[in-house]
Amino acid sequence: MISIGLVGCAHIHAPGFVKRIKTRQDVKITKAWDPNPLRSAKWGGEVGATVVSDVGEIWNDKEITAVIICSETNRHQELVVAAARAKKHMFVEKPLGMGAKDSYAMAKAITKAGVLFSTGYFSRGRGAFVWLKEQVEKGSFGKITRIRGSNCHSGALGDWFAAKPDNIADDWRWMADPAVAGVGAFGDLGTHSLDIMLWLMGEVESATALLSSGTKRYENSGSYCDETGEGLMQLKNGAIGTLAAAWDDVANPVDFLISGTEGHAAIIQGKLYVKCEKLGIKDDQPYEQIPGPAAAGLDSWLNALAGDQSAKLVPVREAAYRPAVMEAMYEGAKKGIWVKPKEMK
Repeated sequence: MISIGLVGCAHIHAPGFVKRIKTRQDVKITKAWDPNPLRSAKWGGEVGATVVSDVGEIWNDKEITAVIICSETNRHQELVVAAARAKKHMFVEKPLGMGAKDSYAMAKAITKAGVLFSTGYFSRGRGAFVWLKEQVEKGSFGKITRIRGSNCHSGALGDWFAAKPDNIADDWRWMADPAVAGVGAFGDLGTHSLDIMLWLMGEVESATALLSSGTKRYENSGSYCDETGEGLMQLKNGAIGTLAAAWDDVANPVDFLISGTEGHAAIIQGKLYVKCEKLGIKDDQPYEQIPGPAAAGLDSWLNALAGDQSAKLVPVREAAYRPAVMEAMYEGAKKGIWVKPKEMK
């Protein structure tokens, strides 16, 4: 049985992670910490973990070989560097950092420590994306000219991120405060689609965006939080990338599109439609000859911890590059300019 420390329980995905851990027989959360003891008591209690008031107890526990860091984003660097120093394998919830500077510093610390790392880009396990990556690498669509990702839901409309003073353990309000989360809705949801776009197409030459506070429900504290946005990227391979992400949508019917000189593919209402003469596929019906879902995100990292050599992890440099690109889009939106993402040196 592999002992894991739960370091931070603030993220909205913490309940789902705890639930998945409970289904496994090969790993166990033995200690839990959060600066808010109500959170660590609730989510640590779900798995029978010992709740500690000092995170150092986790770093110093030799029985704990790995940690799940699910804290507020602005705490990531301190916790990740400490985990690396303690040689703990780590899963860090996305985004890795607030921007390029802290993300790259964490990536260097993780690399130096030589530990197993991954982050929450679970979309990489989706069968349609696995198939598309294979076809892009084979050149099946010819020269790719455009790629578009969209990841939108009704989180703001449903008050998912409203303050809950009577239920602080489930209070996700910090996620709508860019000073703590690093981003608003565009960066929170957009990072998933951005990851897939860059996973398929490589790095970004320059980027910009247009963001909106949407319903403005998070401005009562005087702070600005975007609820919806559109990003535009010039990819280094010459393709144009567009990215949509929002908490203000009642649906997200078309979540992906890739267009090339010899074919295209679109994911519409969860179904993959492909037109490609080279592959002999017409887009009048959903294309279903794709792999089944694969383990990704937390599940893949847990598999790797348990010794699965085939587990697909997100390379730390890729995890660090996504916040750098997102930072460039936010700067572009603020200043009305195109911005070149900072690169790791």
